[in-house]
Amino acid sequence: MSDTPEINTPSFAMVRTLGLVSVICGIIIVGIYQITLPAVNANKKLALDRQVFKVFPNAKSVVPYFADQSGITNAEGQDKVPAGSVMFYAVYDAAKKLTGIAAEASSSGYADQVRILYAYDMDKHAITGIGVISMRETPGIGDKILTDQAFLKNFEALDVSLSSDLQSLANAVKTVKHGTKTNPWQIDAIAGATVTSKAVGRGINESAQALLPRLLPHLDKLRNPS
Repeated sequence: MSDTPEINTPSFAMVRTLGLVSVICGIIIVGIYQITLPAVNANKKLALDRQVFKVFPNAKSVVPYFADQSGITNAEGQDKVPAGSVMFYAVYDAAKKLTGIAAEASSSGYADQVRILYAYDMDKHAITGIGVISMRETPGIGDKILTDQAFLKNFEALDVSLSSDLQSLANAVKTVKHGTKTNPWQIDAIAGATVTSKAVGRGINESAQALLPRLLPHLDKLRNPS
């Protein structure tokens, strides 16, 4: 007789059962993800739209675009940002006049990513308002970026002018220690919420550096969309 043990042992049966359970759980998780993804994306879009209309109170319509090295492209109906592209939103008033540009900025805060939307004024070459899309900062501290009037004043005319060669910002946006702001491209931090304040400044700088050099040469296309 063979001394080879039978494979159908209790231990093997347990492993087989666990494997089957894992496969079933994986299928369920993927299925739930696929089912809920449209709702999640819709909620994200709703949160973003709310902030667009907050920073542009007179806005009547918003058109999404992609900007890359070759120009700008209407992004209506597209869910994903192509590799190497930056998404932004052209904002129009009731007369269909371009009133500004909205774009998202994101950076790591104290607890998680701080995602904001900022308003860009083409004539002033400045950011003229911000809204928070999502964040999980400490209540009463990090969330002061929503309520601290001195902090919000930074974004009445935050300088994001381009350099003479139009390849980058003339001056990087930077958050400085509370009470030490001396230049229009600096952000005066909130005392006690420096980490979150820096996340806002860092996110805006990275976004503006990537977007504005690609956007400005094509403003006429936004002002006179076909």
